[in-house]
Amino acid sequence: MRADRLVSLVLLLRQRGRLSAATLARELEVSTRTVLRDVEALSAAGVPVYAERGRHGGFALLPGFQTELTGLNHDEALALLVAGSRRGAQVFGLGSALAAAMLKVVDALPASHRGTAADVAERLLIDPETDLLSRRVTADEIPDAVLAPIRRAVLSGHKLRIRYAATDQPPRLRTVDPIGLVTVRDQGYLLATRSGEDRTYRLSRVRAAEELPGEPAERADHVDLERAWRERGARFRSGGDDQVTVLVRMDPARREDLVGTALAVHSEEADADGRLRLEVTFQDARHAVWALWQLGIAAKALAPAWLRASLRERAAAVAARYGTDDEYGISPP
Repeated sequence: MRADRLVSLVLLLRQRGRLSAATLARELEVSTRTVLRDVEALSAAGVPVYAERGRHGGFALLPGFQTELTGLNHDEALALLVAGSRRGAQVFGLGSALAAAMLKVVDALPASHRGTAADVAERLLIDPETDLLSRRVTADEIPDAVLAPIRRAVLSGHKLRIRYAATDQPPRLRTVDPIGLVTVRDQGYLLATRSGEDRTYRLSRVRAAEELPGEPAERADHVDLERAWRERGARFRSGGDDQVTVLVRMDPARREDLVGTALAVHSEEADADGRLRLEVTFQDARHAVWALWQLGIAAKALAPAWLRASLRERAAAVAARYGTDDEYGISPP
């Protein structure tokens, strides 16, 4: 909305001083022509914004201009700034709204605290894009044309029609009653019901969405999303014909790597030599083979037999691949 953009423009000038039209256009995600029109509108409304010409020119506010945004102390604003650095807003398509909100948070502080809070927030990093091994942490990227109607339906309590592509299936239309949105490890999910049955949809698999304003969603007035997510997770881990349970003996230093990818841990005990013996469940056979293969010699599958055979065959194939001359003419040592 234009009103929100005008407020953001004023806050940018207050916090950064003189800025060029090109810089303002980039920050506000609009054209320079739109910036010029917005500046004219602010001037007409009595906001003391003026232009400085020349190579280092731009737009600025008269010194001492103060907006009326109060009510936050230093620690409250800092908490919001740190929370705002998380990527949940990006998952739900609210990145630009978050940037505008953070400008208002900083501006709400007294002048004596404003710089300190911004400096402190710069020293706290939440969820960087890569981990210590430079592995990129990728978030779901969902077009706003898909996210916007989903958000509206969730917040307004209307039914929602989605075109959803389940795993290994072509996209199909579904009409659902939306309950809420959840983000876990930068992956977004829609919690809903369909014909009275609980359903959970991965947002990245929604190909199109349409809010149905004339059709109220059939849902309770209040919801405990934390509890709903926990219950659905428990049902997912306990059900499914393809799930497999395996017995593993492993180096305790790699325990978290195994537990982090398993659906459930049913038992765990330490052997006399300190190695761990765990009984864990995976989503399917392919999931189990993948998880154990990632652990290399740090883990050994004890059961079932088919899993041991699959890992043995894979290891033999790799050994054979590197045991002979390859297409680059490199001989084994």
